[in-house]
Amino acid sequence: MSIKPLLIELGVEELPVKALPGLSQAFFDGIVGGLEKRGVAVERGDAKPLSTPRRLAVLLPGVGTEQPEQHSEVLGPYLNIGLDADGNPTKALAGFAAKAGLDWTQLERTTDAKGERFVARTRKPGAATAELIPEILAETIAAMPIPKPMRWGAHAHAFARPVHWLVVLHGKDIVPVQLLGLTSDRFSRGHRFMHDKQVWISDAAEYVEALAGAKVLVDAELRRERILAQVSETATAAGGVARISEDNLAQVVHLCEWPAPVLCRFEREFLAVPQEALIETMEINQKFFPVLDGEGRLTEQFIGIANIESREVAEVAKGYERVIRPRFSDAKFFFDEDLKQGLEAMGAGLSSVTYQAKLGTVADKVARVAALAAVIAPQVGVDAAKAQRAAQLAKNDLQSYMVGEFPELQGIAGRHYAVAAGEDAEVALAIDEAYQPRFAADDIAASALGKVLAIAERLDTLAGGFAAGLKPTGNKDPFALRRNALGLARTLIESGFDLDLGALLAAANVGLAAKGMQADASELYDFIIDRLKGYYADRGVPTSQFNAVAERKPASLYDFDRRIDAIGIFAALPEAAALAAANKRIGNILRKAEDVVIPDSVDAALLAEPAESALAEAVAAAIAQTTPALESKDYVAVLTRLAGLRPQVDAFFDGVMVNAEDPALRANRLALLKQLGGRLGAVAAIEHLSS
Repeated sequence: MSIKPLLIELGVEELPVKALPGLSQAFFDGIVGGLEKRGVAVERGDAKPLSTPRRLAVLLPGVGTEQPEQHSEVLGPYLNIGLDADGNPTKALAGFAAKAGLDWTQLERTTDAKGERFVARTRKPGAATAELIPEILAETIAAMPIPKPMRWGAHAHAFARPVHWLVVLHGKDIVPVQLLGLTSDRFSRGHRFMHDKQVWISDAAEYVEALAGAKVLVDAELRRERILAQVSETATAAGGVARISEDNLAQVVHLCEWPAPVLCRFEREFLAVPQEALIETMEINQKFFPVLDGEGRLTEQFIGIANIESREVAEVAKGYERVIRPRFSDAKFFFDEDLKQGLEAMGAGLSSVTYQAKLGTVADKVARVAALAAVIAPQVGVDAAKAQRAAQLAKNDLQSYMVGEFPELQGIAGRHYAVAAGEDAEVALAIDEAYQPRFAADDIAASALGKVLAIAERLDTLAGGFAAGLKPTGNKDPFALRRNALGLARTLIESGFDLDLGALLAAANVGLAAKGMQADASELYDFIIDRLKGYYADRGVPTSQFNAVAERKPASLYDFDRRIDAIGIFAALPEAAALAAANKRIGNILRKAEDVVIPDSVDAALLAEPAESALAEAVAAAIAQTTPALESKDYVAVLTRLAGLRPQVDAFFDGVMVNAEDPALRANRLALLKQLGGRLGAVAAIEHLSS
């Protein structure tokens, strides 16, 4: 059996840009999986899905020319069923042999737990890979994630888009395949405009190079690298820096076969519009790359990626500039009209906009958030009046033309309108920052006032959602309570605000009292903590360490985070595992001693064994030394000091019987263990670290 490169290329009309990566991966996985399932040798090397908007391709550096010899084994009836008393085959055995295509005398025998039985073993030569590929291709096409297949022509074939050519080569040889009304050959197609003709592929291994010669970069990663380099170089030459968002780049990569940069300009007067609106239009609507100056401000230049190396680049630029101008004009009109109205005046309409049927209008929510912000602000050194003012203005831009057209600018537009109205700079910034973090990888608010507003906003959303019975179920979370819970937790933790979460939830309930509603604060606390599981998992915190802290239910999430850090340091100590096991043992002993009245203190006179005397002395010293550290929340110092108790703990459990026959001795030893366990678990339930 020999190994040769395999190429399969499906030529199509332009595929949907967002669906292309998934279709390409499914095509690759289907072909490779189909070959491997049939036992065909596959050398993947660094093979990966290849695609452009007009093609899906699989290129494998080595694929065997045939399957290995095929072996099959089918178990038949047991001897007592297959043979009669005279040793002749029964109908059961005869039928089994006939189904296997063998005479019953050709059947072999095997033994299992129930006894001896007949077995049909067959061997046959493996099929040629060329004979298997049509079936593999058909299976792959049928399994691809295409929600609405398209039909074309006068036949029943269907695919994501009409299919126009099919290349299937195993080395230099064409593999004959009939698929979707096409017959395979070795002719691919070049770039639609720069090489609009067939491309002869003499050998599968020459595919990528042959298409590059026809102005097609079939490797999406190469197109990505080319676009990154082109956009960066073009922006630098223009005296700026390109803004390249990952989402925008990914889409542009799948929109072209031979990318070429085009530097464009728009009228400078449009820069009076909030740059976020212009950037939104360029990236979302047109897939252009904005050019920023050294301070991150938008310039009047942008870069488009053409799918052609044009001899008339200036004309291409004019076309790009022409399509963007109406959108910019609309944005400028909306911005100018909003400025005429003013941010404060916009708020008048919020009383007629329903936030949620049970929770009232948006104006009601604004009032609750403003009251919460005024409560939180003094606790973190922020001016309560500023916090209240920022909260009162934060939702007003919902009534603006700009946010109506660009919903993503909520808060951002409000900041610009606040600045234009002469509001305090901190207040204006907080209106924007109240929405942070906007997405999973986004930063929390930078300013203290912004953090206060973000906390107040999410507290009201969460408390209101739970009070109104809007708790998430399964995939349903219409008020994004999960995202709000994580945003609240992140803001409290990453800001270093050591605030009592229970007290914050109680304050949120005060605002809901006017609606005759209350959220279950305990349930809401647990919901917020549950959102932190993924947050800490992403930081590499083991589940056991998270559970150890969560069981203690710290009042402050910032305090929760400090305990997480401390338990991580403690877990790395050599004494940690033994002390965790000891604390688990202590918990079990105390639970089983529910019928015993355990004293609050240890009676030194009842310490009969040297090991228990040593432990009592060590525990008393550790408690005295760790109490100040606990009060100052120096949890690392607490756990590090407690790690020093291991020798005395080990000696106690090795040499002392806790359940002594003397009730007084037993109660005293339980009191000692209760003291020890209480201090070992003061920072976290360290027994969770025990394997």
